[in-house]
Amino acid sequence: MAHSGISVLLEGTNFTRLLGGLWVTVKIAAIALIVGIVLGIILGVLRTFKNRPLRLILRLYLEFFRIVPTVVLLFLFYYILPRQMNFNLPADQLATLVFALWVAAEMSDIVRGALISVPKHQRESGMAIGLNRYQLYRYVLIPQAISLEIPATINLATRVIKTTSLLMLISVMDVINIGQQIIEANNHSHPTGVFWVYGLIFLFYFLIDYPLSWWAKRLEKKRLERANG
Repeated sequence: MAHSGISVLLEGTNFTRLLGGLWVTVKIAAIALIVGIVLGIILGVLRTFKNRPLRLILRLYLEFFRIVPTVVLLFLFYYILPRQMNFNLPADQLATLVFALWVAAEMSDIVRGALISVPKHQRESGMAIGLNRYQLYRYVLIPQAISLEIPATINLATRVIKTTSLLMLISVMDVINIGQQIIEANNHSHPTGVFWVYGLIFLFYFLIDYPLSWWAKRLEKKRLERANG
């Protein structure tokens, strides 16, 4: 029976299809992270300005993507907005857009938190030597904030990768969707195939997420050691 189950992975193009689905998952997560991090850095810097209306709008943007479940956002962008706004994009592109906007919201809070954590005297010293706002952020605040941002950013990346498991709900051919198709097609001939297919999918996610999680913890530990002398 065990041999019958694992043979599902080796039959035909099943394993290749799973790798293809994994590539779709990684591609969506990677593009969303790149776009979202860049946008999030800009929004995070803007959130430190003293412009109240701007800060309120960006705060509402953050809270919207924090409060609304990701699955609801995916359904909103996939089923409702295309009909209301009369546009049609492939499911994988819509998913990338949703994840990028979510990452941007979360990243803006990470950047804002890191920037306001820079000691006040550093800001005052920069202004005292005549730096303008742009120079202050470029040469003083952002370089010091980066060490605070990196562990949180890596943790955000692991969350994004894990949340891609929802992509199958909007018909994206990700690794889980393809795995489910393989299971359904071989359910009668290989009843234990489900354990091997999902076991392999678990291994894929583990091999991607665990090193990132370990790296984030290591960086945070080093940062605390430096802070404590």
